[in-house]
Amino acid sequence: MKMTTDHTQLSVDDVSLSFGGTSALSNVSLEARQREILAIIGPNGAGKTSLLNCINGFYRPDRGTIIFDGQDITRLPPYKIAALGISRTFQNIALYTGMSVLDNLMAGRHLHMKHGMLAGIFYWGPALKEEVEHRLAVEEIIDFLEMEAIRKRTVGMLPYGLRKRVELGRALALEPKLLLLDEPMAGMNVEEKEDMARFILDIHERQGTTILLIEHDMGLVMDIADRIVVLDFGLKIAVGRPDEVKRDPKVIQAYLGKKAISAASEMT
Repeated sequence: MKMTTDHTQLSVDDVSLSFGGTSALSNVSLEARQREILAIIGPNGAGKTSLLNCINGFYRPDRGTIIFDGQDITRLPPYKIAALGISRTFQNIALYTGMSVLDNLMAGRHLHMKHGMLAGIFYWGPALKEEVEHRLAVEEIIDFLEMEAIRKRTVGMLPYGLRKRVELGRALALEPKLLLLDEPMAGMNVEEKEDMARFILDIHERQGTTILLIEHDMGLVMDIADRIVVLDFGLKIAVGRPDEVKRDPKVIQAYLGKKAISAASEMT
């Protein structure tokens, strides 16, 4: 968290999104600085996942713009946004459950593969060299995420916590500049959460990756985030350092109700 720069890598400007008559996001703006961990928090239904879906092209906002590394990505399809260096994990795990851990991570390398199907079928020359290079990259991720013992196991047979780790590995296989993590610790026990938090910090510190993190564990968010954006009913209600956000009356009200504001005031 000491690696943050003042360079804005991602800029979300006045983004709105609706589904029929329901507003999911209303004029949301935020900036993610290069090499920071920016947490996005808020109650259920606040619009957090919808915002990530707009950033990586799954949804197209009704209004507003999204700029990544100086390029407008608002209307780009997901595969082009991924090619620019944005990858993500999902709230509900999205893996190839019938394939091995190794094959799932290799699938995450597909945007870096340059040789066509014919070369791949005959597995010769440049295609063979490329396969070896991608396999080495994947093996490094397996080692980094401590998945050596499960590298050949079928993903669908793994416990939930390990599948979450595999999904993180597949996102890393893209070699992202910006990593979007949608509740990476949901459903985990305490030990699994500690491991995942350690991996996220290591990714940030070793690779300098900018991270947007959605997470409901407030203790964890306060510990690892450089800054926090708070959403409530599709509106941005606060942004700042963890120590600033946790004292904000609007944030306290959004999470705990009006009575908590009086209690918090009495404690200060």
